[in-house]
Amino acid sequence: MNTLRCLNKSLRAAVVIKWSFFMGASTSSNNMSPPIVVPAKEKATASLIFLHGLGDTGHGWAEMLRELKLNHIRCVCPHAPLKPVTLNGGMVMPSWFDIKGLGPSSPEDEEGIKSASKDLQDLIAKEVSEGIPPERIVIGGFSQGGSLALYTAFGTDTKIAGLLLLSSWMPLHKQFSSGTIPKFNQDLPVLQCHGMMDPMVPFQWGKATGDIIKTFSSNAQFKSYVDLGHSSSRKEMEDVKEFLYQVLKES
Repeated sequence: MNTLRCLNKSLRAAVVIKWSFFMGASTSSNNMSPPIVVPAKEKATASLIFLHGLGDTGHGWAEMLRELKLNHIRCVCPHAPLKPVTLNGGMVMPSWFDIKGLGPSSPEDEEGIKSASKDLQDLIAKEVSEGIPPERIVIGGFSQGGSLALYTAFGTDTKIAGLLLLSSWMPLHKQFSSGTIPKFNQDLPVLQCHGMMDPMVPFQWGKATGDIIKTFSSNAQFKSYVDLGHSSSRKEMEDVKEFLYQVLKES
């Protein structure tokens, strides 16, 4: 229990600092604004839709993905709408869905997760309407964003090419484990990356998520990073680029 309290305080502090830095800690509410799009170096024949974490925006990840200099893959980095977050005392901040607690037994915002998944599915449909077929689209995200991508990949019948998870966890894990959620896209290529020093989403939670994924997807790989906390690293981003080029080969 003491460990959980410490994790709660750590996440609250980190999110408040990040949200204040990026957005001035506004308490206004708005719908999703247009995503940041990082164009491919050459003609785009594939897409990555990448969702940021709690309290963040798409700007930071757009810059990190820009540094990968992807030849034929454009990167779409949307911004989460502003929502009150129970874990942070109801503070309004960018959030894909409400987070009510950090423990595996904490209640989850099932309605919010499913609603946000529909928004992600709309982004996928937009890429398809612009000429990118679903088998050329990878979805993914960091932390909360990765969790939303994970649910969308396996909890809906949305066709995609692959799934990229950074420092994420399995949402609605009890339903996935018990089989009450139908599983789609089985054997989907998955790259899951997690820092072993992560104080926000503990490494063991990431590993447990990977174990659940492997019960219905044999095409999933889990990579750990010894000195990495709740962030990214050059080595991790190199692994991300390699995965994207494997799944979304140049045509």
